[in-house]
Amino acid sequence: MKRLEKVKGTRDLLPEEMMKRRWVFERIREVFERYNFHEVLTPTFEYTELFKLRSGEEVVKQLYAFDDKGGRNISLRPDMTSSVARLYVNSFQNAPKPIKWYYIANMFRYEEPQSGRFREFWQAGVELLGSDRVEADAEVIALFVESYLATGLEDFTVNIGDRVLLDEFAKMLGVEDDIGLMRLIDKKDKMSREEFVGALREFGLSDDAIEKVLALVEIKGLPDEVLPKAEELFTSDEAKAEIGRLYELVDLLDAYGVSRWIRIDLGIARGFDYYTSVVFEAIAPNDLGIGSIGGGGRYDNLIEVFGGKPTPATGFAIGIERLIPILEWKGLIPEPKLRPDVYVIPIGGDRKVRKTSIGIVRGLREAMVRVDIELTGRKLRKALDYAGRLGVPYVVLVGRKDLEAGKVTLRDMKSGEQKSLRKEEVAGEILKILGV
Repeated sequence: MKRLEKVKGTRDLLPEEMMKRRWVFERIREVFERYNFHEVLTPTFEYTELFKLRSGEEVVKQLYAFDDKGGRNISLRPDMTSSVARLYVNSFQNAPKPIKWYYIANMFRYEEPQSGRFREFWQAGVELLGSDRVEADAEVIALFVESYLATGLEDFTVNIGDRVLLDEFAKMLGVEDDIGLMRLIDKKDKMSREEFVGALREFGLSDDAIEKVLALVEIKGLPDEVLPKAEELFTSDEAKAEIGRLYELVDLLDAYGVSRWIRIDLGIARGFDYYTSVVFEAIAPNDLGIGSIGGGGRYDNLIEVFGGKPTPATGFAIGIERLIPILEWKGLIPEPKLRPDVYVIPIGGDRKVRKTSIGIVRGLREAMVRVDIELTGRKLRKALDYAGRLGVPYVVLVGRKDLEAGKVTLRDMKSGEQKSLRKEEVAGEILKILGV
């Protein structure tokens, strides 16, 4: 019979990997909830029309889209923002604002797998709906920074750009397809300078316009250095107002204590067309070939696209598949401990021995001790060998003769020392040894 392999672009996550993943999730979740964001989970699949409304027909190429048995065209979610927006429009338009939701869930995109990119992947993100104020942008970006810090990562930057300024720039160049230009600019870091120039020329830009684009994408660095340059470049009232918003945002982020990680990069476009103002992404230097490890921005028009009342919104998503390899590379994730703290071995097949052993296991588990029990009927020597291979520090031996005296044996696997205890004393002794 032919052996079936896993589907391309997916992975089997083994216990060690799942423990590391859960550790990362828990660190991020703690920060999300400190900021008073509340967890939601939407269906794994939605009507394909939801994603077409947001990004057009072209998006179908990147979707796992199919007709179900009822003839409905549905897709596995490629991100959560669209689903959260749909949820909001369905049930929460009249709820008190702002609404602060977070999620940690798997997504699906039909893309060519590469470093840090899979067809099934996980994201941790937040959406803040109902505030158009710069305070909401600052709250979300500060949370973005603190989410990475919670995992122990400190060597990263959050680069902030602005779609309003990019729109204004496209107008200055006389470009009608501003979305097409933004998509090109968004891909600049994946191309050499020559490739980027060639793509801009193929897009139809003149040499003078290309030089202006190259100058724009170099406007990046510390806010105090970059924003004055932006004021010189942009002259329209709308652009000046947006630069003023960026000044205010930077000032608020300083109040949050995260300025150390903030940079301005006017060449950031982000891939989604629905962003309307501030956009941002996190970059952590690495030798793994991994670029952005997360990003987000303001999307004030998306709710209307889905049939809702005008509602400002902002949010972000952290790329878990990109973050975890960097954390591992830096040695920031604790080594997973798969072994139990205690292993209970019933000696022989006596019914009373087995029931007493289970009673000891139950008592230890109720005391929150990680404990396992011999389940395969191994003889004592083989059971001890198995415990040794697992690295179990303590073994409880339950034998018929000891039980006749109401005793069991506690064995220290490292020293080999053994201690006879009344069976009622086992839990207390273990807790004392483990310092619980």
